[in-house]
Formats: sequence, C-alpha cells, structure tokens
Amino acid sequence: MKAARLVVLGIAVAAGGLAALLAGGGGEQAPPPPPPPQIATIEVLVAKNDIGIGTALSEGDLQWQTWPASASNPAFILKSEHADAIQQYAGSIVRVPMAAGEPVRDNKIIKAKGSGYMAAILPSGLRAMSVEISPETGAGGFILPNDRVDVILTRRDREDEKPGGAETQVSETILSDVRVLAIDQLVQEKEGQRVVVGRTATLELTPVQAEMLASARRTGALSLTLRSIVDANAKRAPEKDEERARDRNRLNIIRFGSSAPVSSK
Repeated sequence: MKAARLVVLGIAVAAGGLAALLAGGGGEQAPPPPPPPQIATIEVLVAKNDIGIGTALSEGDLQWQTWPASASNPAFILKSEHADAIQQYAGSIVRVPMAAGEPVRDNKIIKAKGSGYMAAILPSGLRAMSVEISPETGAGGFILPNDRVDVILTRRDREDEKPGGAETQVSETILSDVRVLAIDQLVQEKEGQRVVVGRTATLELTPVQAEMLASARRTGALSLTLRSIVDANAKRAPEKDEERARDRNRLNIIRFGSSAPVSSK
C-alpha cells in the first residue's frame, strides 16, 4: 500500500514538471511589433502667439515649428530655405489676424519699410479718406472695420424750392459698396466687440470717389448705410460712382433760350 502511494506521487510530480516545461518554453513566441514608420518633417515659421491685424511683428512673435513634410504648402516659409526669416520679418505689419501656431505667409504680412499701417495695407491706386459719423449717421455703431457701406448725401435742393415755400431736402447715394478700413483708430474687432461707436470712419476709395466725397462734405450731411455681408463677394463696379461724379459735375447753361450741358470742372 505504501509503495502504491509512492508511485502515484511520482506520477503527479512528473506530470507537474511536464506542464511547467510546456508552459515555460513550449510553442513559438510571437514576433515583436515593427517600429512605427518615420514621418518626414520640416521646420516652418509660425506665429508664436495670437497676433492681431495691424501689429508690427517682433522677433518674439515668431518661432520655428516642426511640421509634417506631407502637409507642407508652397506658401510656407521653411527654415531650410530662409534660416534668418525671423530677423527678416521682424518689423513687418500683419494685414490679417493670425492664431498661435499658424504658419506665416507672405500674403498675410506687409513689409512696410517705415510706412504706417494704413499706407501699407492700401492696394495700389486706392486712397484712404475719413468722414465724420455719429450713431445716427453710422448705423447706430454697428459698422465695423472691413464692412462695406454706401455713402448717402443729404442736401438742400434750392432748384426745387418755390419762392416763399418750405425748404426742400433731398438725399442721394453718391458712393456704393465701399470698404470701411477703420473706425476711429480701430482696424479690427477688439476683444469680440461687436459695436463701435466712433466719430470717424476711414473708407477705401478710388481717386474719383475721394474727390466726390471731398465735394459732398461741403454740400450737405453724409450718412453711411451698412450693406449685407451676402454682398461682400458680389462684383463691384466703382465706375458707377465715376458716372455719378461726371453727372454731378455737369451744369445746364441757358443762353438765348437754349440749354447746353457743360462740365463744372
């Protein structure tokens, strides 16, 4: 009986050893996972922090940031091509707001070369001219920089007045769909501000439109009417304002009972 117990115990020990051997070293081990593929990167010039429109860049506003080469854009400024770009772009003026980490592009900044912001952002051939406004003549303060407006002239019409009659006032649109460059000294929304009650509005005009505005200011009162943002991408035709200018400069001279139009210039 004692010998039988020893045999059973020996079989159990042998079976346990065999199980341990199979668990520890038996079977093939799974191969390790392959290393992740290496992504090609480049160094791109980006804004170090949020930068508002009209800001003169300093070297502290710019930095190099690693960027996936596959997501590169030809407009990006690369360190491999312009290693001294931070120093070169310092002093440039921002023409559109940039967010922190956003790549810097040439079409978003202007190298003013000593000129002020307004002179730097004006497209070639256009002029900036200011008009006085109030909450009543400036759409209650809801006109903001980069909005588009019409300019209305209200004046006394002496030709239609009858002797001894009441004074006659007429209003007419003298400029259509012009861009507002600034309200007072504000050239962008400030801290999410949606209403700017200013005293002057600076408009972007052609030379002929600027002449019309200068003449109209001496003729009567000016008001700005805000245009819908839907019209922002509509095709603009400043030549219509030039036609109005030619019409306003014509006078009818009556000689010997005959009327003849002549220019007032």
